[in-house]
Amino acid sequence: ASPAPQAASEQPASPTSPLGGHQSSCAQEAPTASQGLLKLFQRHASMEDLGAKGAKEKMKEESWNIHFFEFGRGMCMYRTARTRELVLKGIPESLRGELWLLFSGAWNEMVTHPGYYAELVEKSTGKYSLATEEIERDLHRSMPEHPAFQNELGIAALRRVLTAYAFRNPTIGYCQAMNIVTSVLLLYGSEEEAFWLLVALCERMLPDYYNTRVVGALVDQGIFEELTRDFLPQLSEKMQDLGVISSISLSWFLTLFLSVMPFESAVVIVDCFFYEGIKVILQVALAVLDANTEQLLGCSDEGEAMTVLGRYLDNVVNKQSVSPPIPHLHALLTSGDDPPAEVDIFDLLKVSYEKFSSLRADDIEQMRFKQRLKVIQSLEDTAKRSVVRAIPGDIGFSIEELEDLYMVFKAKHLASQYWGSGRPAAVRRDPSLPYLEQYRIDARQFQELFASLTPWACGSHTPVLAGRMFRLLDENKDSLINFKEFVTGMSGMYHGDLTDKLKALYKLHLPPALSPEEAESALEATHYFTEDSSSEASPLTSDLDLFLPWETQEALRQEEREGAGNEEVRDKRGEEKGTSPPDYRHYLRMWAKEKEVQKETSIKDLPRMNQEQFIELCKTLYNMFSEDPMEQDLYHAIATVASLLLRIGEVGKRFSAQPGRKPRDCAPEEDEPPASDPPQDLAQELQPPAAGDPQAKAGGDTHLGKALQESQVVGEGGGGEGQGSPSQLLSDDETKDDMSMSSYSVVSTGSLQCEDLADDTVLVGGEACSPAASIRCGGAVDTDWCISFEQILASILTESVLVNFFEKRVDIGLKIKDQKKVERQFSTSSDHEQSGVSG
Repeated sequence: ASPAPQAASEQPASPTSPLGGHQSSCAQEAPTASQGLLKLFQRHASMEDLGAKGAKEKMKEESWNIHFFEFGRGMCMYRTARTRELVLKGIPESLRGELWLLFSGAWNEMVTHPGYYAELVEKSTGKYSLATEEIERDLHRSMPEHPAFQNELGIAALRRVLTAYAFRNPTIGYCQAMNIVTSVLLLYGSEEEAFWLLVALCERMLPDYYNTRVVGALVDQGIFEELTRDFLPQLSEKMQDLGVISSISLSWFLTLFLSVMPFESAVVIVDCFFYEGIKVILQVALAVLDANTEQLLGCSDEGEAMTVLGRYLDNVVNKQSVSPPIPHLHALLTSGDDPPAEVDIFDLLKVSYEKFSSLRADDIEQMRFKQRLKVIQSLEDTAKRSVVRAIPGDIGFSIEELEDLYMVFKAKHLASQYWGSGRPAAVRRDPSLPYLEQYRIDARQFQELFASLTPWACGSHTPVLAGRMFRLLDENKDSLINFKEFVTGMSGMYHGDLTDKLKALYKLHLPPALSPEEAESALEATHYFTEDSSSEASPLTSDLDLFLPWETQEALRQEEREGAGNEEVRDKRGEEKGTSPPDYRHYLRMWAKEKEVQKETSIKDLPRMNQEQFIELCKTLYNMFSEDPMEQDLYHAIATVASLLLRIGEVGKRFSAQPGRKPRDCAPEEDEPPASDPPQDLAQELQPPAAGDPQAKAGGDTHLGKALQESQVVGEGGGGEGQGSPSQLLSDDETKDDMSMSSYSVVSTGSLQCEDLADDTVLVGGEACSPAASIRCGGAVDTDWCISFEQILASILTESVLVNFFEKRVDIGLKIKDQKKVERQFSTSSDHEQSGVSG
């Protein structure tokens, strides 16, 4: 049974251990608020009863008292060669906590921040996070062999210190091995003293050791490998072949030998560490390898070498310790029939200083700087490979292209943090996240990359297209996209056949890519111009429903009339509108989407496009061709296709307006008056401005929009009997099949007589403008008009120059090189500006 802790009043606090400020109620009542756990749990025995060990301990105390008298005590104490000698002989347990605070610099921080620890304890009490969960998991694994941590008093003190530090430094939070080191600190100091020692350890003496990637430990591991090559060349190659260095260094360095050596011995190494830093750890590690050189050279694998080193460290003893021996669990696991001879810890320290004392702190810091670059580069290479492996194989980019894109993507993220915005890099980068989620960019950064890398350069329209692409890729709506989403968007423009590229462009002109702001003008025009019954919306219909395909609108109206109330459709509409919070069914659907295999959307599954969206698509195509060598041919081709598709949309509107009417009923009868000819300048309206007219060129969007709206009037007002006007023929069965573009043919009405037409065909444009349509003949958006992707695809296939444009291969490697040059120039100019400001 563990001895009961004595009352705090019976153990007066050290006169040189100030506890600044007030303590929280919980911490103030605990005995650990004023003294270390070792004083509370150790058995008190007089120095006389301890015999030679007691006399040795008494001599150490006297030597330190003389040193204090000659060179001062506390912050004003001088450090001399005599100080090092006393440390190497071992610090007496009564002075260990005080001297650790002094040597580490924790004393100064503690007295200049009175009450800071108590405030942290109070603020962190009851707060739960990933760090607190990990702390709770490891509390009972912290020196379980010591009586102080077989009791709730020690466990509670350890919990408060670790939680307070995680609250102070959320970047580190909590890392494995911190619990082992902190438990030792609590043995020799109060909670506040242990907290400030932990701060000094994590933030100054062992920088970047305790984080998710243990960068600092990997840096010192590289230094250890380099020192092994310099001091133990005959063993270095063997250790590299066995792979032992990477295995032993992390456990030795992270826990300061506390997890691999008996406690009484390891604490002596901690004494030296707080006085001279990492140099001592490296010296002792080299001395351990040197002492086992012959056995290590005879090992055949890593396991055998680890066993040799483990058994050696288990038998490093401290014969001068006055504390009761504590069983070492590691030693129990590695003990054998023929244990090696015992090694005194002070002898090991003496050998390490004699053989490897040429190490200097300045040299180690220089080596750290060099190794840090290697470690960070290695970690970044690992991250890059992991991210590239996470990209599906059907993306289309090669491994080299993906790696180049990743570097450009990461550089854009980092450049925005250091030179672009005022937001710190930690806001968007969390090293604890998977590699794929660590680097993300926002809409502005994506817009810059899109402009540099896209094969669809659209001049002044490029930012608009980039914004639509970003909204399409940002599936979780957090206004950030990761690298996988980024390359998915790039692949849609670079790879695949004509259909795939047109599908990607088609999606950019449908919600959610098409923002509500871009649709707002058309929405207002719809409310103003369309007041007939065909465009009236039900009270439950949202504004965005006006832009849904007409089939969906009719289905929703039918459901509302029947009272069925399709719940899933309403949920979807509510999510689009964004006014009602998603219920549990929303999250179940999201979970199901993540679990199911993503299937490529077929062209028949794509929603239809209304007139406003089609106009935006034509604007994009018009701007996309502005810098192409075949510019004029492309303009003529897209003008022809746009005019044709506007007429096709009119056919769909007429069939939707009269669903009971058969196609042959739409044919012109003999007694009907002939429809008026379409304006002869329709093609001219859709033609590009003259090359010598830069003002007209700049207003391309307005020019094209006006032409498309006038074409709509032509489609509604009739025409089609005139000479050379294109018309549309659809059969009855084919119109039932979603009006597939494979089902229509274009003929010239001037070359056909009425008797040449089949009974199941109709002639587009042979009907006069209806009164309802006349209301909308002022250039307004027709909400009943719609077009399918199949119809757009088939129309573009009729123009070879458009097919060649989209099937043209573009090398993304050249664009990546250009982007890297821009980044280097930007970085250089930014550094120059900063130096000029500082100068």
